[in-house]
Amino acid sequence: MRKPHLRGRGPDLPVLDQVVQYDIQPGYVVFTLPAPKRLRVLAGGVTVADTIEGLILLESDHLPIYYFPIHSVRMDLFEGSERQSHCPYKGEAEYYSLKGKSGAYDDIMWRYAKPIPGCPPIGDYVSFYWHEVDHWFEEDEEVFVHARDPYRRIDCLPSSRRVQVVLNGLEVADSRSGVFLFETGLPTRYYLPPEDVRTDLLQPSGTTSQCPYKGQAGYKRITVAGKTHEDIVWYYPDPVREADRIKGLLCFANEFVDRILIDGVEQPRPVTSFSHGYNYHGTKASAE
Repeated sequence: MRKPHLRGRGPDLPVLDQVVQYDIQPGYVVFTLPAPKRLRVLAGGVTVADTIEGLILLESDHLPIYYFPIHSVRMDLFEGSERQSHCPYKGEAEYYSLKGKSGAYDDIMWRYAKPIPGCPPIGDYVSFYWHEVDHWFEEDEEVFVHARDPYRRIDCLPSSRRVQVVLNGLEVADSRSGVFLFETGLPTRYYLPPEDVRTDLLQPSGTTSQCPYKGQAGYKRITVAGKTHEDIVWYYPDPVREADRIKGLLCFANEFVDRILIDGVEQPRPVTSFSHGYNYHGTKASAE
């Protein structure tokens, strides 16, 4: 069964929690869907994979992953590696490295040549470590961080409901001009105009992160009553088109402030991967 704080990862379809695909862990699922977009991967300055016949693999507690049919991959550019690994839900993985790159692109591609029973038929497909290749493209648009989940969407809706944020006993934001961001599997985020926030308490932190659904985020630290909180305020200076309404607005991490009130009603503090110090990309916590 999926861990509650990781519900923002993997397929966010509650009905799947009742599926018994693996006796070793009921409720754990692995399945594939066709990915009709043109998908490309560049590594070592060349296109190493290019397909319109890809799959997207969705797995409990994991990010979505693109798989490429072997015939769409420049296998002549790769050589097998000695590395192997075992997944209880997919089987034994074999790895491949780019030839002649002096270790710069080792083990960047893998294949489950003989998937175990219960696993989707991915034996004739390969995939790549996202951050160990140069670029990923969906059609002609570069995509960052990980494959976009077809079951995840975001809605950025202006709202006149009053949002108050309290930290260390001080009200640090009070707005009726926010944008509420609803993202599948994640708590509602409240993006507020800077003029409604105590920006005198904020300083840039230098931290950045990327989101495939919203773009690149910047962070701010906030100091209240002598206590500094790192990276619990973020913003998107130039979001992707689907999230344009949150451009330049400030968002407080629900998980770490004392209270967020909506029209005077205190909101429950969510428990997410962000609460545990990790984002749903499996790296240091970043904006959601």
